[in-house]
Amino acid sequence: MDGINLWAVLAAAVSAFVLGGVWYGPLFRLAWCREAGIDPDKPGGHPARVFGGAFVASLVAAAVFAWFLGPAPELARAAGTGLVVGAGWVASSFAINYLFAGRSLKM
Repeated sequence: MDGINLWAVLAAAVSAFVLGGVWYGPLFRLAWCREAGIDPDKPGGHPARVFGGAFVASLVAAAVFAWFLGPAPELARAAGTGLVVGAGWVASSFAINYLFAGRSLKM
C-alpha cells in the first residue's frame, strides 16, 4: 500500500457510499424492495450495523482498487480500469448470484 493516497481512498469510499444511498434510497428504493421481496417499511437490521458495514465495505473496495491501480495512475487509465472492473468483475458476480438465486433482471 506504499504510495497509495489515503485521502483519495477515503473520498472514493464516501462517494460510493453516498451514491449507493441515493441509488437504493430515493431513486430505486421501492422497486428494489419489491423485487427483493422486502417490506420497505421494515428495516433489514440495525441501521448502525447496516450503514456501518456498507461504509466499511466501500472503504475496503476503494483501498483494494487503489492498490490494484498503483500509485498515481493517469485519470484516463483509472477511469477505464474502473469501468472494466465494474462491468467485468462486479456486474458479472452479481449476475451469477442473481441467476442462482432466481432473481429478476430488474433487481
